[in-house]
Amino acid sequence: VALCKGFFFCGQEPFVADEYIERLAWRTPGGGSRGGEAFDPKRLLEEFVNHIQELQVMDERIQRKVEKLEQQCQKEAKEFAKKVQELQKSNQVAFQHFQELDEHISYVATKVCHLGDQLEGVNTPRQRAVEAQKLMKYFNEFLDGELKSDVFTNSEKIKEAADIIQKLHLIAQELPFDSLMGFCCYPLFSPGKYHDLECQLIQEFTSAQRRGEISRMREVAAVLLHFKGYSHCVDVYIKQCQEGAFLRNDVFEDAAILCQRVNKQVGEIFSNPETVLAKLIQNIFEVKLQSYVKDQLEEHRKSDAEQYLKNLYDLYTRTTNLSSKLMEFNLGTDKQTFLSKLIKAIFISYLENYIEVEIGYLKSRSAMILQRYYDSKNHQKRSIGTGGIQDLKERLRQRTNLPLGPSIDTHGETFLSQEVVVNLLQETKQAFERCHRLSDPSDLPKNAFRIFSMLVEFLCTEHIDYALETGLAGIPSSDSKNANLYFLDVVHQANTIFHLFDKQFNDHLMPLISSSPKLSECLQKKKDIIEQMEVKLDMGIDTLNCMIGQMKHILAAEQKKTDFKPEDENNVLIQYTNACVKVCGYVRKQVEKIRNSMDGKNVDTVLMEFGVRFHRLIYEHLQQYSYSCMGGMLAICDVAEYRKCAKDFKIALVLQLFDTLHALCNLLVVAPDNLKQVCSGEQLANLDKNILHSFVQLRVDYRSARLARHFS
Repeated sequence: VALCKGFFFCGQEPFVADEYIERLAWRTPGGGSRGGEAFDPKRLLEEFVNHIQELQVMDERIQRKVEKLEQQCQKEAKEFAKKVQELQKSNQVAFQHFQELDEHISYVATKVCHLGDQLEGVNTPRQRAVEAQKLMKYFNEFLDGELKSDVFTNSEKIKEAADIIQKLHLIAQELPFDSLMGFCCYPLFSPGKYHDLECQLIQEFTSAQRRGEISRMREVAAVLLHFKGYSHCVDVYIKQCQEGAFLRNDVFEDAAILCQRVNKQVGEIFSNPETVLAKLIQNIFEVKLQSYVKDQLEEHRKSDAEQYLKNLYDLYTRTTNLSSKLMEFNLGTDKQTFLSKLIKAIFISYLENYIEVEIGYLKSRSAMILQRYYDSKNHQKRSIGTGGIQDLKERLRQRTNLPLGPSIDTHGETFLSQEVVVNLLQETKQAFERCHRLSDPSDLPKNAFRIFSMLVEFLCTEHIDYALETGLAGIPSSDSKNANLYFLDVVHQANTIFHLFDKQFNDHLMPLISSSPKLSECLQKKKDIIEQMEVKLDMGIDTLNCMIGQMKHILAAEQKKTDFKPEDENNVLIQYTNACVKVCGYVRKQVEKIRNSMDGKNVDTVLMEFGVRFHRLIYEHLQQYSYSCMGGMLAICDVAEYRKCAKDFKIALVLQLFDTLHALCNLLVVAPDNLKQVCSGEQLANLDKNILHSFVQLRVDYRSARLARHFS
């Protein structure tokens, strides 16, 4: 088995001894592995012995081959190691040679540098001498008055000529004028000749710009950089850039396109592109834009304030937008301040008195909107009371005369208009937007407060407050028949309008004043307005008196004495009286109207007051009749219906009052023997005995000795 393992380990598949023995036995005749053959152990042993001998022979042959390969491997390893040692020695020799070569190169380089320094020291004075000689030669030509050198006669060498003239001009300036040499040279190199050459160079630059030759423009600009006329070259460039650039109606868009184009080009021409571009922008602002703005604004400044403000806002916005686009360009270190100064220079005369124009326009426009509305209603506006909040509270406490005196007929008109409100809010919104854009940051909260004050004056005081006062004056007296209660319609519309007012306060005013002391002033002003309106709404509680008066008329007209003391006790077919049906219908309409007219806690407050008065009316109404047994049952049915109606109020107190009234009505029908038990019940136990007695007295059988005895 060990030999087999050694043999099969040389193969690709792993050796398994049991499988190998099994296959050998299976192939051997008589091995016992195949069915039907008799097992022959001798033959199997003989086969195993022979096979072991074959494996031993094979093992010896493989072992000799392995030993031979090992000897060959050891020999080659020794040869490789020897070769590596030889290569290492060769590498060390080469490294030494490289070190020697590097040292030699360094030595030669040092010598060459030293030699170069010596040559430069000799050559620099020589070059200066040559240049001085050339200048002297050109100087002599100027003295002789005949310019023969090619540099002066060849127009293509204007760059070289300019360099020579510049140097000679500097030399002439250094010579004292009172010396002989200075006196002789001054006419030759006077500003006139210097200027002539500058003019030629600028003319060349202009021609190159018209031809679109960027490289030539760059060359001439580089020459002019050392001349005094360099700034004039920049001016010429700026002037020619703008030729044909402003052909459309949109001067702002044209300016942006022009600056974008010049920004790409100016860096290829001038050595200081940011200065040139800044000068171009300054020229555009001070000439083109300022002229355009003046033409647009002066036309309407005196005659049409609305158009003037719209134009001012539009022009200022477009100018600042243009400034934002120009911020992308390189204009120097503090480009923000630079552009801000340019904008301020254009608009300063218009922004100084902007808020006065705004307030004047807003005041006249708001007054016109209101007057146009009242004219459309053929209404002559009355003067309203000017008392403060304390005065209103005092009038409310005393329930004295309403502000507009005796009741007036408004013919169902609320004198509140959604269109008027939208127009006023829209005008104010636009004013806030203009204020935000056009006001100085330090004046912004103050200006916004003035605009807000205008809104309060015309929307809250002149429109909403006036409508409330008129509505209060139009409330009919409590004894009026078929009175129309329009005050709740006024309340409903005023509530809706005030929500719009509050939304504009939060959306447009708050961002302008949120971080200033004016915030507290605006909040206080708004609080005063709300409080004043709530006081007047409280004064409008007299509307409830009218409702109760209407209900009294219904009860007086519809309720009959025979309803609760029918002639035929056994022939009562109705579930509740006609008066009850009409009163409940009227009450449900008024409850719905109150809910639609008010919101928040005001709804619960008014409904509670209305519910309490409703209960008092029914309570007093029931006290006016005598009740038979069947009439008492009908009264209980009426009160049960009133209680259903009271549930619509969704006020716990009102429902409790009608529950108690329903329990009191049970005293009208309960058997005399049970009166004391009913009176001591949960709902009636806490009531005053006189109240209980007053209801028992309403029974037609109260005079009977039995009933009086039981109740006492």
